[in-house]
Amino acid sequence: MSPHAQNNRNAAPRPSSLPAAPEGSGPNRQSGPSPSDIKRWRQYLADERAEAAVYRDLAQSRQGEEREILLALAEAEGRHEAHWLGLLGDRAGKPRRASLRSRLLGFLARHFGSVFVLALAQRAEGRSPYAKDPNATDAMAADEQIHEEVVRGLATRGRNRLAGTFRAAVFGANDGLVSNLSLVMGMAASGVASSVVLLSGIAGLLAGAMSMGAGEFISVRSQRELLAATRPTQVTLVAAPKLDLEHNELLLVYLARGMTQEAAEHRVAERTGLLPCDCDPSLSLQPELPDVDDQHEAVGTAWGAALSSFCFFASGAIVPILPFVVGLTGVPALVVAGALVGLALLVTGATVGLLSGTSPLTRGLRQLAIGLGAAAVTYLLGLVFGTVVG
Repeated sequence: MSPHAQNNRNAAPRPSSLPAAPEGSGPNRQSGPSPSDIKRWRQYLADERAEAAVYRDLAQSRQGEEREILLALAEAEGRHEAHWLGLLGDRAGKPRRASLRSRLLGFLARHFGSVFVLALAQRAEGRSPYAKDPNATDAMAADEQIHEEVVRGLATRGRNRLAGTFRAAVFGANDGLVSNLSLVMGMAASGVASSVVLLSGIAGLLAGAMSMGAGEFISVRSQRELLAATRPTQVTLVAAPKLDLEHNELLLVYLARGMTQEAAEHRVAERTGLLPCDCDPSLSLQPELPDVDDQHEAVGTAWGAALSSFCFFASGAIVPILPFVVGLTGVPALVVAGALVGLALLVTGATVGLLSGTSPLTRGLRQLAIGLGAAAVTYLLGLVFGTVVG
């Protein structure tokens, strides 16, 4: 017997008080999962079932590729559900309620099915605990990371569809809230009568709404015209067959569009018929097809942006004057106006946070700080102005 073996035989046995190896790490594992493990697994099970249902509900309102993607996500959540069922066995018990977040997603998916649900789902997938849970497999943690990117892609489609009008709406509402609150507080601090403050607020509402609507119309119309001017034309379809091959300027077209020299030369050969392959359908030798999709949907339409901006500015600007409309005056009216505007700023900020897949609370507090900060500065300026004039 070797000295090493002798030393091993004489070594003291492992104390029974030492913690046992994790479940599944050895063949002699005797004890089962702890109550906290079972509770956590059952919660995971309930959440996986709820998330799979969310994707199936969303799929009902989609068609084609988006529907197939959502059903595939639901199937993947079903695999995760089977994992936790396998660990729980007969300890699964009665179905547990899903987390509040998962239940909220399910409600929104069943009743709305909008981009808000996908934005929330994206955030939920990004906060999956599987990467740190020893009972979740590496494949499950990787699945959740991939799911976040898949949902991000689906949410991006929806964001693009409403981006232009939504931008105008959010900007208009916040501008109305902040500018009219600042106007009202500045006028009140200068010492004028409450009736003058109310009339100033109404004038600010009307003037600001008209200005915002007109400004958005011009802005979006100009942006769409600029985008249309930069889009490549299909002039090569007509000109290519008639070009002088010894002095072929078609190469310059493709170089100007950003192609490499090699790619541009290959495209020229395709376009002039020297090569049989026509690899880019966007520059096909076939007759040009009319556009089905709006190439500038992320910008929005000029009228849609103008109308959204007008309405949302007015809806925001009316909030600071509501206390004066119902008869409040002085400091109580300003306190109520500030509280109402603060609540509205939190809501608009949280909405932006939800759509962007970031923290609604952080975005809401940012909007609140900026809006009330601007109003406070204007109030101080009103005090100074009132003192000087008085």
